[in-house]
Amino acid sequence: MGEQPIFSTRAHVFQIDPTTKKNWVPTSKHAVTVSYFFDSTRNVYRIISLDGTKAIINSTITPNMTFTKTSQKFGQWADSRANTVYGLGFSSEGHLAKFADKFVEFKEAARIAKEKSQEKMELTSTPSQESAPGDLLSPMTTESINGTEEERVTPDAPPHSEARGEPSQNALPFSHSSSSMNKHWEAELEALKGNNAKLTAALLESTANVKQWKQQLSAYQEEAERLHKRVTELECVSGQTTVIKSQKTELNHTIEELEFALRAKEEELERLKEEVVSANEFQSQRDSLTHKLKDSESRNQTLEVQLSELEQRLESSQQEQEAFRTSLRTLLELLDCKIFELTELRDTLAKLLEGS
Repeated sequence: MGEQPIFSTRAHVFQIDPTTKKNWVPTSKHAVTVSYFFDSTRNVYRIISLDGTKAIINSTITPNMTFTKTSQKFGQWADSRANTVYGLGFSSEGHLAKFADKFVEFKEAARIAKEKSQEKMELTSTPSQESAPGDLLSPMTTESINGTEEERVTPDAPPHSEARGEPSQNALPFSHSSSSMNKHWEAELEALKGNNAKLTAALLESTANVKQWKQQLSAYQEEAERLHKRVTELECVSGQTTVIKSQKTELNHTIEELEFALRAKEEELERLKEEVVSANEFQSQRDSLTHKLKDSESRNQTLEVQLSELEQRLESSQQEQEAFRTSLRTLLELLDCKIFELTELRDTLAKLLEGS
């Protein structure tokens, strides 16, 4: 069947900086597909991620691996075989929780598969270890199974000596039984040789497995030492957690204050915009009033000119009237004089008439 994907998700992939062992280095420019694969032929679970044609994650899950959630959307695990630490940034907390649950599930499945494989190897190596010493110390030979020529002849010597008088009757059955026994023991010898070869192969295989287990044990010891160092580093980092938390709290307060100040500035900006609109309206009204005022001033100037002309006309008219009045008074005085003279004349004439 080969390897088949059994679970897939999308995340941003990171690796720990190999020089500093502290900073994260992004290995993908964008979110890529991260999948769990199962190899049914070897009972192995792997995490694989490709960025185009480049494999940026190729991690075999072992029972001693641990997936750690370092934040709400970020998780990491250490791979001793790849000698690195992988980190995944998810788009939501639910995706991270699902991936972590699958990691625990497949790690447990890998542990069970490893235990079954070890039990099978122990059952295979046990009979070879029990039978191998005897086979190696006392190898089977034709002489050890059938005996020497003397041992085969000696037990039958007395009957042979007794039957020496009748050789034609006893010689044929004896040779026939001896050849059948030889064939039987040769067949047994071949079977024992085959079994011995199988047991030797099993012993060699178990020896190779022991070497492989020793190598795995050495790798596990190195990984344990590395994890111990990592735990020490994390303990050192955890000592700074309180300071980081306090700094985070201060930053949160600062952010809240800045947000409040930003909202106040936005409100002030809206108010200023409204004032600008009102000022524009007032400016337009002022311009219209200024235009009207200029018109009024021009009209006032025209009216003042007209008023000045009228005043001049009035003054000249008054002067004319005064002159007319003066001339009229003069005429009246003259008229009065004439009337008085006429009256005197009338009186004189009347007197003359009366006197005549």
